[in-house]
Amino acid sequence: MPLFSKDELVSASQLIHSRMLPTPQLVWPLLSQRAGATVWVKHENHSPIGAFKARGGISFIDWIRREKPEVGGIVTATRGNHGQAQARAATGAGVKAKILVPFGNSTEKNAAMRAFGAELIEFGQDFDEARLEAIRLSQAENLFLVPPFHKEIVRGVAIYALELFTAAPDLDTVYVPIGCGSGICGVISVRDALGLKTKVVGVVSTEAAGAKLSFEAGRIIETNSANTLADGMAVRVPVAEAFEIYSKGADRIIAVSEEEVKEAMRILYRDTHNLAEGAGAAAFAALMQEREAMAGKEVAVILSGGNVDMAVYAGILAGA
Repeated sequence: MPLFSKDELVSASQLIHSRMLPTPQLVWPLLSQRAGATVWVKHENHSPIGAFKARGGISFIDWIRREKPEVGGIVTATRGNHGQAQARAATGAGVKAKILVPFGNSTEKNAAMRAFGAELIEFGQDFDEARLEAIRLSQAENLFLVPPFHKEIVRGVAIYALELFTAAPDLDTVYVPIGCGSGICGVISVRDALGLKTKVVGVVSTEAAGAKLSFEAGRIIETNSANTLADGMAVRVPVAEAFEIYSKGADRIIAVSEEEVKEAMRILYRDTHNLAEGAGAAAFAALMQEREAMAGKEVAVILSGGNVDMAVYAGILAGA
């Protein structure tokens, strides 16, 4: 049974589109030539925060204001895009936002979260350690804990998939990066609600392959580290609620290397002049890995965000 009905998705789209414009989905001829397929790119790098998470922030904070009006402050952990989304939506609704990030997090994403009104706290060596501190602070300071995955977050995120499938209902395959899982679960939920046959392929980094290992084992498997330039996918511990959905709804999960991600970032800039962060380029990297199997088909890649620090991006472009 789909996570959301078609009517629920239409209602959610009305909420989302009252707070942000739809993002484009475009077929780029150079990408299509390179991949040997008709390639649609869903440009979530064009959202108000430069990433798909903007939608989840809108839907989640709207749910809090309706269902839990007593909440005066939230706390959450992030590598950047989720935190920007929650800070933007919370501040707009008059709710204070405390955001935890690991030490060494993207300086430019940190600056953006502060600009959206967040109180930013650095803690821990990775996302999972920051998440545990967010849990502690929620209890110590009576703040509402925003989890990395929640049905109301997925409800908002799913609208990018509704936009995509409305424009391109005959897609054979969609490639989606996996971090905590809201993006791929949103695509699966819309695909199922619309009764489409599109295959959904998850994408992880070889350096943070927990979702792939878990998918193949049929149970949650943690990794010892998640050190990848694709910080949107840098998760050691797969989220159980998301795994329950994508373990059943995904066709397969592919791992892409750091070099494949870097080359995809360069290709996306060269062929479309769009900025893609590591996680945002991962879907196209996966398509290129499978280009022989996808030859002649109509496919889509989710460019989930473009928030990469300038120095990092300059170094990647210089490596062309």
